[in-house]
Order: sequence, then C-alpha cells, then structure tokens
Amino acid sequence: MSDLEELERSILADIAASDSEQAIETVRVSALGKKGSISEKLKTLGKMSADERKVMGPAINGLKARVTDAIAERKGALHDLAIEARLASETVDVTLPVRRSPAEAGRIHPISQVVDEITAIFSDMGFSIAEGPDIETDYYNFTALNFPEGHPAREMHDTFFFRPDADGERMLLRTHTSPVQIHTMERHSPPIRIVIPGKTYRCDSDATHSPMFHQLEGLVVDKSANVANLKWVLQEFCKAFFEVPHLNMRFRPSYFPFTEPSLELDIQCDRSGNEVRFGEGTDWMEILGCGMVNPNVLRNVGLDPDEYQGFAWGIGIDRLAMLKYGMPDLRAFFDADVRWLNHYGFRPLDVPTLFAGLTG
Repeated sequence: MSDLEELERSILADIAASDSEQAIETVRVSALGKKGSISEKLKTLGKMSADERKVMGPAINGLKARVTDAIAERKGALHDLAIEARLASETVDVTLPVRRSPAEAGRIHPISQVVDEITAIFSDMGFSIAEGPDIETDYYNFTALNFPEGHPAREMHDTFFFRPDADGERMLLRTHTSPVQIHTMERHSPPIRIVIPGKTYRCDSDATHSPMFHQLEGLVVDKSANVANLKWVLQEFCKAFFEVPHLNMRFRPSYFPFTEPSLELDIQCDRSGNEVRFGEGTDWMEILGCGMVNPNVLRNVGLDPDEYQGFAWGIGIDRLAMLKYGMPDLRAFFDADVRWLNHYGFRPLDVPTLFAGLTG
C-alpha cells in the first residue's frame, strides 16, 4: 500500500470516528490546514520533476477532494444528529395541561376584592379610608355613639366581652366599625369624609350571619351636609358597585341610636329569575341603614351641632359580595376551601378600577 493510500485510510478512519462537529473540525485542520498532512504532500510537488508531478499531482489532489467530500458529509450528518438531540431534549408533551403562570396560580378572596371595589368607588368621590382597632372600650363602641348605660339598643348587638380588668371595666370586640367614626372626629376637625371597611364581631351564626363579618361605614361631617347629599352619595355608590346605569331607591324610617332621622335604604331589583338583578324589575331589597348624625354624637366629640351636621351609613361587605356574585351561603367565606376560592376568587392582577370596570 502506497503512502497516499495509507494516509487516506487513516484520515477517513478519523473522519468516521468523529462524534461531534468540533471533532470533525479537528480532523479537517489536521488534514487540510496549512500544516495538515495533505497540505504537506501538496508542498512536495514543487520539488518533483515534471514527469513525477504528472503522476503525483492528480493523485494528491484526488486525495484532497475525497477527504474534503468525506469531511463535508460527516459534518452534515453530525449537524443533523445535534439537531435531533436538541429537539429530543426540548420536546413538549402537548397532552399535558398548560402550566399556569405564578400570576394565575393564586386567587384573591371575594371579600378582599369587594373591599377594593368599594374603596375605589368612594376614593373617586373624594373619601379617605379610615381604620381602627378591633378591640374597643365600651365608651367608643356604645356610649359615645349615643348608647347610654342600660339603653335597650345595646341589646341589638350580641357582644363578645373580655373579662373585667382591675378597675372592673371590660374591653370588647367591636360590634360595628362606628368607633372609628368617634376616633376620627376626635382627632380631625371638619370637613370629614371617610369610609371605614373592617372586621366586626357579634354572637351570631347561620347561613347569612357569622360571628366575625365585614362591615363598611361612611361618615360625612361639615356645615352643610344634608339628606339630599346622603341620597346622592348612596345612589352613585350602588350604581357603580352593581355596575348598572340607573337604579331606583326608596328610603323608609327606621331607628339607630347614632342617627336622627334614621333611614333604611331599599334598592330596585328583579327576583323573577334564578338570580337577583339590580336596576330593573319591580321588587325591592333592603341594602343598608343610614341617617343624619345624632346631635348627641357630635356633642360627645366636642362639635357644636348648631354649627356642624353630618350623615352616616353602614353596610355589610359580606352581604354585598353575596348579592353581586351569587354566593348562597356566608359560611363558605370562612371555610378555606381551595375549590370554592378557585371558583369564586379573582385573579391577582384583576385590580378593580372605575376606568377599566370593577370586575373587568
């Protein structure tokens, strides 16, 4: 076997053994590079005689051509194998369910969503959000709100009391968010426009009542607040919350110790189908209580009722959520059932705004 045949066999063996594009490139350089084995053979042609060049020239160039073709073929095969391997490693099983993004995995509880909806509406009207402690004194929860000691109206609230302290006074879990109204009026001078969302507590439990529930109260105090203002604020709120263009309302006389006159608000609805529809039909539904702030409450916080007057209202946030989103049982709000939350909950990025729509 001649030197060229031996060299060709060796190079072709190296080409066949190459298992990567980098390996085949190494073989190419060692054979066809400037100092490669075939290139060195080509350099010897200049020292040969004319007769020798006639024989060796075609032989060496033929070897070069065959090696070049073999390298190109092997490189193409290795490239295809690399693509197949990558496709195999990146294969997506289209029979599997699509994985939810982190932003889709959790759910906002309906109560949190409704609180955000309510605060968006009242913030647009110029109201501030006020908060206060869940544990209160008898004075702030009852006395300052015109519930005198022994007054029968105290029996309207089934209250959770703590044990008496050294002075015989008992703290309690607030039965409404009204104490925040007193705290606010003590700390700030009118005009006052606040809404107060928060937890409240009463000894009550059934399909529509819970020992812990959520309430929203509103308070406006200035020198010209009147019933007409109260009616407008509540009508605009109800239209925006239930997302209807028109809503009839009616007010009925009622009694609350902290307001005078006191009113119950009914709103127009239709109960003829499987769901309650607001802003249409001939039925009525009581939605909240309201009234003008009792002069005694103003006096208790150092305001002159001859100079200032105000109006207030209170509404159950849990009940609003049930009415708007068709939830039949209040107790499910507190069961921590993930299936229920996935059904009734809201996506984390569905932030309610009046511009985009409270519920999208």
